[in-house]
Amino acid sequence: MTPEFSKNAVESPEPCKANVKGNIPGWLQGTLLRNGPGIFSVGDTSYDHWFDGMALMNSFAFKDGEMTYRSRFLKSDTYKSNMAANRIVVSEMGTMAYPDPSKNFIVKAITFLNHTVPDFTDNGASNFIKYGNDYYATSETNYIRKIDPVTLETQDKVDYMKYLPVNLASSHPHYDKEGNAYNIGTSVAEKGKTKYILFKVPVVPEKDKGKNAPALKNVEVICTLPCRSLLTPSYYHSFGITDNYLIFIEQPLKLDILKMATAYMRGVNWASCLKYSPEENCLIHLIDRKTGKEVETKYFTESMIVYHHVNAFEDDGHVIFDVIAYKDNSLYDMFYFSKLKEKAGSHDESYSKPSYKRFALPVQLDKGVAVGENLVKLKYTTASAVKEKEGKLVCQAEVLCEGLDLPRINYDVNGKRHRFIYCSCVEKSALAKEIAKFDTETKERICWSEDNCWPSEPVFVPRPNGESEDDGVVLSAFNNCNPGQSSFMLILDGRTFKEVARAYVKAELPQSMHGFFIPQGN
Repeated sequence: MTPEFSKNAVESPEPCKANVKGNIPGWLQGTLLRNGPGIFSVGDTSYDHWFDGMALMNSFAFKDGEMTYRSRFLKSDTYKSNMAANRIVVSEMGTMAYPDPSKNFIVKAITFLNHTVPDFTDNGASNFIKYGNDYYATSETNYIRKIDPVTLETQDKVDYMKYLPVNLASSHPHYDKEGNAYNIGTSVAEKGKTKYILFKVPVVPEKDKGKNAPALKNVEVICTLPCRSLLTPSYYHSFGITDNYLIFIEQPLKLDILKMATAYMRGVNWASCLKYSPEENCLIHLIDRKTGKEVETKYFTESMIVYHHVNAFEDDGHVIFDVIAYKDNSLYDMFYFSKLKEKAGSHDESYSKPSYKRFALPVQLDKGVAVGENLVKLKYTTASAVKEKEGKLVCQAEVLCEGLDLPRINYDVNGKRHRFIYCSCVEKSALAKEIAKFDTETKERICWSEDNCWPSEPVFVPRPNGESEDDGVVLSAFNNCNPGQSSFMLILDGRTFKEVARAYVKAELPQSMHGFFIPQGN
């Protein structure tokens, strides 16, 4: 039994108590928000790609051993326009929307003009981010939607472009202990230049507390990186951070801006304007957080596609960073509905499973080092960085394991050396049937699955004042496809990866993308 990916979800805006089996730890107090696509057809029209669906936000609130569930559709401008027209009228990455054939020429001409310089969707269905004291539903466009983290009501539409010239921004920011957020965006052909902007959204200053101004108004640019090619910026989904550095991989999966401008006219979607060039290498940018300057050494590695960084840390003059890397661009194509209906849950020959790769970048280079010498001096990794010429290193990763994605760590060790990751198992297909705990030191993995139950990304929540990195629980929402059975939130012990409790909900839990845990009192 596989999930019906194209089935429209039903929202449950009223909080409903879950039926708990086992014991939810008393210390687990807070709310897990999860986001993902939920509406796939409107009237006679439907989306072509699963990622395009209109956002359904889910809330799992934990208090005193109980769990309460609720869900709501994000009432974005996209949602309102589509619902008012009773058809999909706002284009998404994998679905180009065309006006009703009965509409007159003027409407068609205006729609055409709107697509040459696309005004992107505000359908934030990928993740939640926190800027200042506010929470936003986000995809990767310049629009984010403020939401109420308790009731899930949709609030202000915020445009990055008012504060920062970015047309696209990542949905995976990082946060420091003080609550400052760090993110990256792409500025397309602004004043004739295409560049990547790494920025910081500071915690709300005292003078602004209680005001309704978005924290983005105090945004600070850390660093601007010119794009390797003016009209084809790299696509990225996340980046790495340590105490002193930011890591950005400029990979050869690129958005062709000119093709995007003519896509509507050519009758193709924007995703078709993403081109992977496997013959090109990846350029790894290492940026000093304090100075905002890029480290002078140029780091290159072989072609790969990275969506998710795992973590990064510093050790003895090196920056070590872990990523989940694919060797081609087939992952996105797996989620077209035509593909999902065909392949759901079965082994797909066209699928290439990802590798968990560890890179090590030596930061300070001695001038006297010979060409061909490996400069990585760490005992615990086989990752190398070989001098090709002055100021240029070719990096080779250590592969820790294969077939894992949607990695999460104990975020308290973000930017520090970690040992454990919690992730989805994607050995045979991009659709995970089980979740895992992976030990980066022993290379052991412990898996958890249940027949005909489909997990979401596992989120680790540390126990307050926990004794070890894995002292906490792992939360994963399971879409239960067994007839007559309810879907549930699974709570696993972070150390043993054994079930502690599950909370059955009176609603279907469709597959979702990413989640954000808000501890009680935040």
